[in-house]
Amino acid sequence: MTILIAGGGIGGLTLALSLHERGIPCIVFEQADQLRPLGVGINTLPHAIKELADLGLLPALDAVGIRTHELIYVNRFGQEVWREKRGLHAGHSVPQFSIHRGHLQGVLWQAAAERLPAGTLRTGHHLSGFTQDADGITATFTDRAGNTVATERGAALVAADGIHSAARAILHPEDPGIRWQGIMMWRGAIDAARFLDGDSMVIAGDMQEKLVLYPIARAADGRRLTNWVVCIKAGDGSTPPPRREDWSRVGALDDILPTVRRFRLPFLDIEALVRATPEFFEYPMCDRDPLPWWTQGRVTLLGDAAHPMYPVGSNGASQAILDARLLARLLDEADAPAALAAYEADRLPKTAEIVRLNRMGGPERVVDVVSARAPDGFDRLEDVISREELAAIAGGYAVTAGFAKV
Repeated sequence: MTILIAGGGIGGLTLALSLHERGIPCIVFEQADQLRPLGVGINTLPHAIKELADLGLLPALDAVGIRTHELIYVNRFGQEVWREKRGLHAGHSVPQFSIHRGHLQGVLWQAAAERLPAGTLRTGHHLSGFTQDADGITATFTDRAGNTVATERGAALVAADGIHSAARAILHPEDPGIRWQGIMMWRGAIDAARFLDGDSMVIAGDMQEKLVLYPIARAADGRRLTNWVVCIKAGDGSTPPPRREDWSRVGALDDILPTVRRFRLPFLDIEALVRATPEFFEYPMCDRDPLPWWTQGRVTLLGDAAHPMYPVGSNGASQAILDARLLARLLDEADAPAALAAYEADRLPKTAEIVRLNRMGGPERVVDVVSARAPDGFDRLEDVISREELAAIAGGYAVTAGFAKV
């Protein structure tokens, strides 16, 4: 019952480790020729970290990430709107981690390389097609030049091949594609002095201009590798996003300094932090419309291939991990078509709702609402919004996303 996994990212590797835990053989096909620590900072929520802890990965995560202490929302003047503890500090049994995406992938890849049989992890394999019958599925993989490098037979094919998923395009040729509401992001990371308690995450501004700050690793002399994100609403979404070739291009200071200078945070000189960053990158904030279905017989989608979402609420990687853990359990309990169908029935509606909430700002709507009502700041927050309304926004999202403390 070999499971073919297209994609060696966070979702695909979590699935591979979870299948191995249950004695189910698998092969991972990663399209990159070699694994490199790509990406920037992400947050991984306690419900997902619990799944990784169950795989024995907590010590490895501690070695490369930061246990997030608290999340603070402020307006662009640095006035506090909402503050909440996170992870262990909020009463969960495991932490929330702020971590470099590439380092998280590295932890998973290393664990898979150590635990799974030799030959399980294959790089330079891009999914190009598949056929299936009553007894199994056959997938074809090519290299960068388009040459066929493998044809493999398995009980099921799980496509965890990202927002530009080849399998999604095959299953849904009429899918409208990448969705963009006009928000551009500039993301960088630099070793810097600790701000606040050294383990805090801060989100400032609103949907027009937003700033995100959090440490993602320990650095020398008590410093932190600090991840920063500047978001600017550059259009109304009526035009296509930048070409795929222009994603992750090197950013320019002149594009973001006017926005950065409009933020005044008492605990950090954000302009100095941005200026000191040797290189940072530009990305469009994109997602895709929720699909009506993910599964066709013995093939299904997982993670960003199934439900790419805006990076608000710290949910992209977390939901991919939850996908993988559930799917592995179901594959241990039923034959492949039944397991894939049950997986879709559980995960599709949950993730579709998160995609929709993230488009509206997710829990970050607390600062959006305050900014709309008090664009020049406030003397008393309670004159702008009640604590009950703030709690309903932040807490309601936590319930929907599945990480509320109960």
